[in-house]
Amino acid sequence: MDELEYHRCPQARSGPPGIVKALPAEWFVPHGTNAEMRWDTLPGAGPDTPVERFFVRNHTSTPLIDPDGWRLRVFGSGLRGPAVEFGLAELRRLPETALSAVIECAGNGRRFYATQQRQAVPGTPWELGGIGAARWRGVRLAEVLRRAGIVPGAVDVLPVGLDPEYLGEDGTNYGHVRRPLPVAKAMDDVLLAYEMNGGPLLPDHGAPVRLVVPGWAGIASIKWVGSLEVSTEPLHSPWDTDFYRLFGPAHPPGGSAPLTCQVVKSAFELARGAVLEPGRRHRLYGRSWSGRAAVRQVRVSTDGGVLWHRAHLWDDPHPGTWTRWSFDWRPERPGPYELRARATDDLGGTQPDTAEFNREGYLFGAVVGHPVRVG
Repeated sequence: MDELEYHRCPQARSGPPGIVKALPAEWFVPHGTNAEMRWDTLPGAGPDTPVERFFVRNHTSTPLIDPDGWRLRVFGSGLRGPAVEFGLAELRRLPETALSAVIECAGNGRRFYATQQRQAVPGTPWELGGIGAARWRGVRLAEVLRRAGIVPGAVDVLPVGLDPEYLGEDGTNYGHVRRPLPVAKAMDDVLLAYEMNGGPLLPDHGAPVRLVVPGWAGIASIKWVGSLEVSTEPLHSPWDTDFYRLFGPAHPPGGSAPLTCQVVKSAFELARGAVLEPGRRHRLYGRSWSGRAAVRQVRVSTDGGVLWHRAHLWDDPHPGTWTRWSFDWRPERPGPYELRARATDDLGGTQPDTAEFNREGYLFGAVVGHPVRVG
């Protein structure tokens, strides 16, 4: 069944509301209209997350958009002339770029504020599976903005998604998901992507075209992008004023600046509570990443953080994506153990023992205790 036929037969949908692709329990943990990747499915998957296992973050529901009829409208005071439109075929004729990058929800790790730090926070209770890495292909946003006639005085670009309008729990209509990008970032490494891991984007991942904003919180990588407002004045939306700021005792009354870069994190490619055989070598696999710089070092503890050992890095680390690593461990004594992993990036950023609290539970970057049992 193709996408258009699927659209004609909405009763064919299955699984959590608003998600199109299949979500088998061995690959995903559903959270309402979202779906979290299970880390224990990644061993042997290679550097990129297979598309069928890539997590899904939806504010509303996945739209099914006819790629032949899709248009990207670029307009605003930051252009020299009138609005310009691009179709998918026109984008594909522009110089293409490929890059590897992770997309990570700002709330990834939120559950650990409660379970590790006993601090209650609202929102989707992601563990660490609100992330995925892919090889994206498309055209630089800078290329499109130049062809549209961006002026030197432009300061912000506001991409707007084509998913349904977002209604808050109190009934407030916040409109379509949208969040401004400063021109400096928009003209740097941002991609208008139409391919993912060598194939066209799937609906749940932004088809026909999405933004990929390397290193930044996933909300910046607007899916199903339909328009770009370019402005000589600062632009705002609820997604950089009401949401996606840090609020709490350690932050100003009006909240922090809008979230941009992700923090340093690590995860084991192993189920929490896994049972391992004593008296034999186990190769523990994991991945670490940082929004600001390449991962320089990963250390692993098998005793809850008393002793730390350097892990072996399997990839040549690059900014914007994760680095795979492994550590060989031979436990002799049966019983419970707590694994931990701590990464450090090239700018010296490292994972603390405790994440600074914020009201919405964003950017949890502390070392996460990973329980296993030997025996």
